Formats: sequence, structure tokens, C-alpha cells
Amino acid sequence: MRPKPAPDYLAGYPAELAGQVRTLIEQDLLAARLLRKYPLPHTVRSDSALHGYVQAIKDEYLRNAGQLSKVAYDSKLHVIRNALGTHTRISRVQGQKLKAKREIRIAAVFRDMPLALLRMIVVHELAHLRQGEHDKAFYQLCRHMEPDYHQLEFDLRAYLCHLDATGRPLWSAATAAIPESM
Repeated sequence: MRPKPAPDYLAGYPAELAGQVRTLIEQDLLAARLLRKYPLPHTVRSDSALHGYVQAIKDEYLRNAGQLSKVAYDSKLHVIRNALGTHTRISRVQGQKLKAKREIRIAAVFRDMPLALLRMIVVHELAHLRQGEHDKAFYQLCRHMEPDYHQLEFDLRAYLCHLDATGRPLWSAATAAIPESM
């Protein structure tokens, strides 16, 4: 059985732009640019800290979207589902009532990234509470919660290409010496 090819994180972007990212990776310049733009990883390390961070953003922008029963980092998410985050709605019948639970899982790779990139994926998953599809309304909601959403998504995709090509992460818990404000 042939191994699956690595995902093309820049597939939806113009070929010229994707080529520029690949050239920067080949010349070993992309890492320096990303580190200059995002020098430190965030300090939202635990699942409970992540839950509090997500809940704060949800309370600010999506007060009427229902409660989240679970928010957690998931170390298997990126490998199994080829996803960076998921949102699920689980409905269970309890007697005469239907109970619904909502969960957000964030790929563990975000545990060691800058706060701006974590915020981008959190905003993406929270937007799914209101909009199920990746349509115009979905991206408008993402931009409402994070005005730089599209630039952050591109930077994240460029970083994932770097990580895929080199295997060298740019941020780690050890470099999170100076706490960032949430």
C-alpha cells in the first residue's frame, strides 16, 4: 500500500503565491519571517486554560450560541482526521428530553503556537456554532470575531507547509517565557 501524500495546505491559493511560500521554505527563509511576525508561543497550555480562553471569546461574540460542554487539545486530531480543529454536536435522549452537548477539539499542534494562530482556529470552530458550512456568512462571522482572520489562516498554512517540509517546529513551551495577554 502506497503512503498518502502530504496535504497541500496552500491548495486553494493562487499557484504564484504557493510557489513563493515553497521557495521561501527551500531557501530556509520562511521560518525567520514567521518568527519575526510571531516571536513567542502562547501560554494557554492546559485543557482548562483552553476552555477558559474559548469561553471568553464565545461570551464576547456568540452569547446566544449555547453552552460548550468540552473544549480540549486533541493529540490525535491532525493525524486521524486531517483537521486542525473540530466542533461536534452530540444529542442524547434522556427520558422524554433530548440533551445536546457541544464540543470543540483543537489539534495539539496549537499548544505550541503563537496566540494569534490559536485565536484563528478557535474563531473558526466557534463560527461553526452558528454557521455549519464554509460559506460567505461563515467567513464574515470569522472576520467579525477576528478582523485579520484571512491573513492568520494563510500564515498558519504557510507554517504547516514549513513543518511538513522540514519537520522543525518554530515554537515550543520552552520559548514561552514571557506570558502573553489573553
